[in-house]
Amino acid sequence: MGRREYLGEFEQIVLLAILRLGDEAYGVPIRSDIERRTGRALTVGALYRTLDRLEHKGYVSSSFSDPTPERGGRSKRYFKVKPLGLRILRSSREALTAMWEGLEPMVKRGS
Repeated sequence: MGRREYLGEFEQIVLLAILRLGDEAYGVPIRSDIERRTGRALTVGALYRTLDRLEHKGYVSSSFSDPTPERGGRSKRYFKVKPLGLRILRSSREALTAMWEGLEPMVKRGS
């Protein structure tokens, strides 16, 4: 049996933010979207470590924009979810859904 790859919670959150942002998925908007939707503070370092790890695994790709004067001549690094990233994200959602199945009544009771 082959080794199955799983995504951590934060990796899932980052992939979902990239998908939601589409063509505007670069560091600042990704971080803002995650902070706004999850209510948790996020360091730039933690975000880029995760983005680099996701790219190394083949789940996202990145490309640089042309330098812009308003950024002091620096480029933006844009991210896109690759087909493999979308598949692993769907697989993670299915695994969580299967684990939650039947537990909703217990969770509502506070057991």
